[in-house]
Amino acid sequence: MSEEQLNPEGAAGDDNLDSAPAETDAVDAELADLVEETGPISKEAELLADLQRLQAEFVNYKARVERDRDLARNNAVAEVLRALLPALDDLSRAEAHGDLEGSPLASVATKIRNAGDKFGLKSFGAKGDKFDPEQHNALVQTPNAEVTETVVADVVEPGYLLGERLLRPAMVAVFIPTE
Repeated sequence: MSEEQLNPEGAAGDDNLDSAPAETDAVDAELADLVEETGPISKEAELLADLQRLQAEFVNYKARVERDRDLARNNAVAEVLRALLPALDDLSRAEAHGDLEGSPLASVATKIRNAGDKFGLKSFGAKGDKFDPEQHNALVQTPNAEVTETVVADVVEPGYLLGERLLRPAMVAVFIPTE
């Protein structure tokens, strides 16, 4: 079965799909070797080769769709959690000032944190941590004779990771070694 028989409109196909998979190339190479050895291919052998090629393309298509679906889901979860970060910051500040104790918002804060934990949201950034420019934004640098490497002096806003993905860097003040 030729490509024109499979796609009678003559459309070029979906530009987003990958080019022919390696499995198809291997089948084509084997088919070419057989033609050289045995002569012209029978109609049934040609149909079988076309079916095998289509099956390989379909398997690759399914794998690509699953991968894209997982990526889209992870991006959607990350965007929702990123939108909730200011609310988590406000709840943490209220908790630090003692405003949440005994209020109905304490249970809301717990529920929001548990929802983040369910999807793998992790907070980071604490006083005394080693400064990592890939995970921290230094807002203030203060020379300090007591440190030998740059360390976090204070956390203005904690950073958040979703699995290994950085959602927001921690906003910190740092101590730097004096010269």
